[in-house]
Amino acid sequence: MLKFLGRRVALIALLGLVLCGSGALLARAVASDPLPSWNDGPTKQSILDFVARVTKEGGPDYVAPKDRLATIDNDGTLWVEQPIYTQFAFAIDEVKAQATKHPEWKTTEPFKSILAGDLKGLAAAGEKGMVEVMAATHSGMTTTDFDKTVKAWLETAKHPRFKVLYTDLIYQPMLELLDYLRANGFKTFIVSGGGVEFMRNFADKTYGIPPEQVIGSSGVTQYQMWDASPVLVKQPKVLFVDDGPGKPEGINHFIGRQPIFAFGNSDGDKEMLEWTAVCQHLCFMGLVHHTDAVREYVYDRNSDVGKLDKALDEATAKGWTVVDMKNDWKTIFPPAKTSP
Repeated sequence: MLKFLGRRVALIALLGLVLCGSGALLARAVASDPLPSWNDGPTKQSILDFVARVTKEGGPDYVAPKDRLATIDNDGTLWVEQPIYTQFAFAIDEVKAQATKHPEWKTTEPFKSILAGDLKGLAAAGEKGMVEVMAATHSGMTTTDFDKTVKAWLETAKHPRFKVLYTDLIYQPMLELLDYLRANGFKTFIVSGGGVEFMRNFADKTYGIPPEQVIGSSGVTQYQMWDASPVLVKQPKVLFVDDGPGKPEGINHFIGRQPIFAFGNSDGDKEMLEWTAVCQHLCFMGLVHHTDAVREYVYDRNSDVGKLDKALDEATAKGWTVVDMKNDWKTIFPPAKTSP
């Protein structure tokens, strides 16, 4: 009996060693590919080669960690921006939620069209109408109250096509890229045309990027005393637009360092990539090209949202990396969150 037990213990111990060994092998296999959601090919390899070159101490392209700065757009680069920008979807829902306090909206455009569910009427209002909607729904409250409203919306609002939370519609390959960069000493920043206060409510939890590393368009805030307590009140005035040339200007103003790595997806990112291309080190410029109608969307030159035209031509001419979403990404969204 004792001999049997001894053999059994030995077998269990041996099995444990085998399983541990298999687990270690599996861990090494996973670790050997830091971008598992990217298909092998020139696009993925360009990223791996760049990171390897700038992190090789003693190499000709080595960049010290303090200069490894990566700036990445949000809408259309890190998460879905179709059929309308997420923040504008939030603004539309806020118009509906606040309508009882503003009876005049029933007869005033573009609010009238929003309340009637008339998307064509809303589109006809153009950029001017969008500005009016954003001003009405993003001002007149404290920054604290605004944050609470945004967080509550993000916890319940669902995308019209995919029927999941907007924060579930983040791109798995880009999440892996962010992790890979940070694991190699990069400091990652979001540089987006979206509202900075809106993005700061989910960037840390969703992307692992803290609020102080988020740069976006911003409105004027005013210090006031409400009920004997100091508050910052959001005003219906634009302070800074972080789009187009505003992106490199914002990077210089808020960060004070030039990136060596930049990723975007539209013409609004062109200037950020151009400025990165003249950095004093080896530089990387990338674009996400939306080419997958089945798993996401197809759009570029003629799109009203996330238009990619001039930047695509420049990327082709200058040899920037262009991600073909359909062919370069094995999966679009985190598997546990949603499916095609």
